[in-house]
Amino acid sequence: MATVGGQISHAPMTRDEKRVIFASSLGTVFEWYDFYLAGSLAAFISKSFFSGVNPTAAFIFTLLSFAAGFAVRPFGAIVFGRLGDMVGRKYTFLITIVIMGLSTFLVGFLPGYAAIGMASPVIFIAMRLLQGLALGGEYGGAATYVAEHAPAGRRGFYTAWIQTTATLGLFLSLLVILGVRTTMGEDAFGAWGWRIPFIASIVLLAVSVWIRLQLHESPVFERIKAEGKTSKAPLSEAFGQWKNLKVVILALLGLTAGQAVVWYTGQFYTLFFLTQTLKVDGASANIMIALALLIGTPFFLFFGSLSDRIGRKPIIMAGLLIAALTYFPLFKALTHYTNPALEAATAKSPIVVIADPAECSFQFNPVGTARFTSSCDIAKGALSRAGLNYDNVAAPAGTIAQIRVGDAVVNTFDGRAPDAKEQAKIFEKTLAATLKAAGYPPKADPAQINWPMTIVILTILVIYVTMVYGPIAAMLVEMFPTRIRYTSMSLPYHIGNGWFGGFLPATAFAIVAANGNIYSGLWYPIVIALFTFVIGMLFVRETKDSDIYARD
Repeated sequence: MATVGGQISHAPMTRDEKRVIFASSLGTVFEWYDFYLAGSLAAFISKSFFSGVNPTAAFIFTLLSFAAGFAVRPFGAIVFGRLGDMVGRKYTFLITIVIMGLSTFLVGFLPGYAAIGMASPVIFIAMRLLQGLALGGEYGGAATYVAEHAPAGRRGFYTAWIQTTATLGLFLSLLVILGVRTTMGEDAFGAWGWRIPFIASIVLLAVSVWIRLQLHESPVFERIKAEGKTSKAPLSEAFGQWKNLKVVILALLGLTAGQAVVWYTGQFYTLFFLTQTLKVDGASANIMIALALLIGTPFFLFFGSLSDRIGRKPIIMAGLLIAALTYFPLFKALTHYTNPALEAATAKSPIVVIADPAECSFQFNPVGTARFTSSCDIAKGALSRAGLNYDNVAAPAGTIAQIRVGDAVVNTFDGRAPDAKEQAKIFEKTLAATLKAAGYPPKADPAQINWPMTIVILTILVIYVTMVYGPIAAMLVEMFPTRIRYTSMSLPYHIGNGWFGGFLPATAFAIVAANGNIYSGLWYPIVIALFTFVIGMLFVRETKDSDIYARD
């Protein structure tokens, strides 16, 4: 190591430091690759494992199963954080990658709903829960391990390599999906080819385990272990003592909650928005996101390094504020440049749902058991599935809902009527013809997509991610003492990213379906980002000059 204590060093990386960063980062890239496959292939998973419910409920159910992996991440942080603070960093995140890799591999061979019924979604969700537990232990171990090898004054830059891994893992998953998809064609890919990226993860697992077996334990941890200063009860010490617990709470509310929603908006919600709302074909959407990630990823290192000079807090807070202020215009610009026909039709022939408010349900049904059969629900469900913007107008009680598209009117029906199936066919046919006549496109026209401007917008959204995420690993490490660092930093990080971030797609989707505005889902990340900005500015202190070697 170039230096110890509080002395700042600008010496080049040593060979051992490069190996630590490479090994930790590469293994974490593979682990994120495994985790994000479920999000990138949500549409195919929905059709295979959740085909027993209606399409809207199936897609929401799939999003929630994706979010389930995030929901258990804090528990993984507690389990593996405790192990890492008691036994060591190296062996703990070796265990996590084995759990992750095997869970992903098994998903590739899991029979669909048509073959084994409810066992299919149950087993899939179980695999997602195991992945979430593993990831809950992975990040804190990798970030802590790298930070404890880094010289003072360069922790932001060193740990920024770990921060690139989530984006690179997503990029790798998109690249593999795109390669398989284009090689075998859409029909074969939709039928069974989407399983190949899951199965291929066994190769990545083997490489990751081999790499991590070459590593040595963190020198900082080895020192406190030799001195007998390791924590005997890291959970009670981290969360049972107010002096530590209050820092954990500030790390969550003043840093990671806002960072999480910016991260998932910039890299995942954009993918859902492109494919589900703007109807861009899956291959094109993956290429767009992949190019933006490729251009934006170096900024993780830029902002990590910059944080070593000007501080972590100013960069993170600026990223939160700028993102919150610009999300609406940026996503509207995405519509303009990606599907201008949709934008034009919305302006020329606005859609209005005229319905009795008492007949309108909040169509968020995670278990797929409820049936939305009122005429209002049928109208809103059809428009939400089509990704269309609409306004709501109240009608007298007992009125059958109508959909007004410009000057044309489409009558809905009562889904509880004896001839509901026949009426549904007439309704769907009439609505499709009316939308077509009004200029609403069933999908984005590839010839009208402005690729350069779309990539620019997506890259801006990725750069926001790099601002809030690039410096945060170093900041979290610096906030806690060595003896409970793994446990303490992991929990707020994974509550923020697992709960505030992981539930973003499902929450935003439900908000849009409820009120009809395709941009209204953005209020969720905007409100969380602004809340975190206020708490962070008022209560979180700068950490870049902290001496983590003295914090036993």
